[in-house]
Amino acid sequence: DAAHDVRFHTDPLVTGGPHIRFYAGAPLMSSAGLTVGTLSVMDRVPRSLSHSQRVALSQLTDVVMRLRAEYLFSQKQYSEISFADYNGKKYIWQGGSSRAAFDKYLENVFGWCGSASLEKQLKPVPDIKNLQPGDVFIWGGFPGHAVIVADMATNNKGNKIYMLVQGYQPAQDMHLLVNPANTSISPWYEVNDEQEISTPEWTFTKDQLKRW
Repeated sequence: DAAHDVRFHTDPLVTGGPHIRFYAGAPLMSSAGLTVGTLSVMDRVPRSLSHSQRVALSQLTDVVMRLRAEYLFSQKQYSEISFADYNGKKYIWQGGSSRAAFDKYLENVFGWCGSASLEKQLKPVPDIKNLQPGDVFIWGGFPGHAVIVADMATNNKGNKIYMLVQGYQPAQDMHLLVNPANTSISPWYEVNDEQEISTPEWTFTKDQLKRW
């Protein structure tokens, strides 16, 4: 109850409208390790967070895992749905076509697996020219960040462009990234000789390109 918490009880949002009684927040970190903001949830009634909710609040990689899992589930490739936590423990889907059970499985995955563990699980792609839809640029950390290649196009000269998708909490909240480095082709990104891939909030390097 924020009204009885010494950190918040004198805050104007608590003492007056909207009369906040619950607050939880997690820092949003840039790829340089700088805190650029806070992801916050609030309510007008006292609440508490479970362990999995606390982990999820600070986890920025859920969308990448969700897109992978949802694609395999839709294709009925159930045996391919597997994630590992940072200690190497595997979370393997064994529930067949049950949607309700699958949602519970994903909630458990999001609670224990994140960017640090996903970076260990994925395989490096040595040459960005071999980029494929579904590949991931990932910066593993606590928290880290990841974006997924959503689509690609190639012209008759062999030049390639691609789109990136990222997400924050909850895992169903995802969006297409604009290209701040080349607005003339945005939201597309170009496969070129540049060593860095600059997105609106994070900068990745080519050696951070991974594949399932």
